[in-house]
Amino acid sequence: MEFSLSELKSATNNFSSENIVSESGEKAPNVVYEGRLQNRWWIAVKKFTKMAWPDPKQFVEEAKEVGKLRHKRLTNLIGYCCDGDERLLVAEFIPNETLAKHLFHWENQTPEWAMRLRVAFYTTEALDYCSSEGRPQYHDLNAYRVLFDENGDPRLSCFGLMKNSWDGKSYSTNLAYTPPEYLRNGRVTPESVVFSFGTVLLDLLSGKHIPPTHALDMIWGKNILLLMDSHLEGNFSTEEATVVFDLASRCLQYQPRERLKTKDLVSTLAPLQNKPNVPYVMLGIPKCEEAPSTPPHPLSPMGDACSRMDLTAIHQFLVMQHYKDDEGTNEFIDVGTMISPTVHARRSLCYLMCDHPDAALRDAMRTAVALAKLNIHKDATDMLNEAAMLEEKKQRGGKLS
Repeated sequence: MEFSLSELKSATNNFSSENIVSESGEKAPNVVYEGRLQNRWWIAVKKFTKMAWPDPKQFVEEAKEVGKLRHKRLTNLIGYCCDGDERLLVAEFIPNETLAKHLFHWENQTPEWAMRLRVAFYTTEALDYCSSEGRPQYHDLNAYRVLFDENGDPRLSCFGLMKNSWDGKSYSTNLAYTPPEYLRNGRVTPESVVFSFGTVLLDLLSGKHIPPTHALDMIWGKNILLLMDSHLEGNFSTEEATVVFDLASRCLQYQPRERLKTKDLVSTLAPLQNKPNVPYVMLGIPKCEEAPSTPPHPLSPMGDACSRMDLTAIHQFLVMQHYKDDEGTNEFIDVGTMISPTVHARRSLCYLMCDHPDAALRDAMRTAVALAKLNIHKDATDMLNEAAMLEEKKQRGGKLS
């Protein structure tokens, strides 16, 4: 989606310093702002200099390519702005700070061992997905690039997927953490991304920045326990920690060809995810097992088709209904006069079949089909549950709301 500069100025209070996202890891002038659109959506806006992207066409093309990526482990890019000297990216806002904040500057509680394993696994899933989609280069992968969403789950920032065509400074961290081949040729390769992931593993294990060479000396000297974060207070599996240390050492090999592939990382970390209900005390979110449980609500046939994003099934369902408006939908009910609930769904379906999910979302902001198509899963789930309850109410003879 293309945003106007005035839209983003309004959303960020004219790019106020108060809207700069703390702990973003970005250096001025490439900073990230928190903002809120007129439709009440929260967004993250990254600002580049014109020198970073002198060719506006190249910037727009690159943004559109990154915008095609959609994955539950990524923060999704939803738009851009290229107006005069301005180069801006717009992504969904992730509210619960960065891994760096929780790992190095924690206030409530340091991330527990199971959460650290989850961060490692989810990050590799995101990287492997990007690689499978032809975007294996991720720039400056570090603990600032991993953010925690509203559910407390880690997600990888999409901003690192943009190729910076100007200054070649893809790594803002200390030289000790920069892939050695990058220092020689200034190019980001899939192997250099794996090296950077190895430094993130060291962060997760030690709870602090340790130069890779120093860490490797300790690993090879079998002083693994000396590297472990003391704030864990011994609450971790030595066997699992050994596996992660081994992964880190293999990611940090000097020769790029000797490093692991993202698929190898995924397959090795997956078996370590043996604690599905990870406490999010560090975020002020209660443990999953302590949350009140509600029995799952069965989806209607339409809801099931939406959840699977099966456009053919949705179309067939509406054809079977003869696109008929539900009876009684023009009655005055608690919230006022309602139009047919199928009107927006039909037009959204047209947009979706023409591969215009953004237009579908604008046309029917609260339509589960569009939300699911854009991988905005939480809102989609909420809407599907609401639709299922309305369907049940209708079958009991109640009035729709």
